[in-house]
Amino acid sequence: MRKMRWVAVMAMLIPSLAMAWPWSTDMMDQISIKPQHGPMGVRAFPDHSVPIPSTNTSMRVADRDEADAAKNPVPATPESIHNGMKLFEIICTPCHNYSGKGDGPVGMKLTLQPFDLTSDRIQHEVTEGHIFGYITFGGAVMPSYANDLYPNERWDIVNFVRHGLLQYSKDWLAKQASSAGAK
Repeated sequence: MRKMRWVAVMAMLIPSLAMAWPWSTDMMDQISIKPQHGPMGVRAFPDHSVPIPSTNTSMRVADRDEADAAKNPVPATPESIHNGMKLFEIICTPCHNYSGKGDGPVGMKLTLQPFDLTSDRIQHEVTEGHIFGYITFGGAVMPSYANDLYPNERWDIVNFVRHGLLQYSKDWLAKQASSAGAK
């Protein structure tokens, strides 16, 4: 009986000492590459590579200052403005609303109200690169959209904000006023 107890204790003790029961960490310690982990998470283009014009990854900026000085490589064509409008409706309206004034349903719940994108400052004073940098790096309450939008998509939003938002906002506000008057 004593010998059986000893064998049972040894049967449980020896594997635990030999780390034979690591089932709690098997999935965590597997050999795999975790995205956005370590120095390989965000890689620069390979040396001597030549990006194809109009690819989605054709531009990278390191910080806000570099973004502020960047020139918009995407012409403000009707197609770009339309793409920017669609992306704006998906990404930006929860905070900035369809009016662009920062009074969206999420924006109204924030301590700091989102920027009024129809203001003279945004429309005429800041550079297009500044708007691109804000979308890329985020701000006080605005998250970064660098991982959600390709650079060309961010430039499409910039083109929409600069060349289409004012008219879009007027049309949207007029539509809201007429639907409120019909009730």
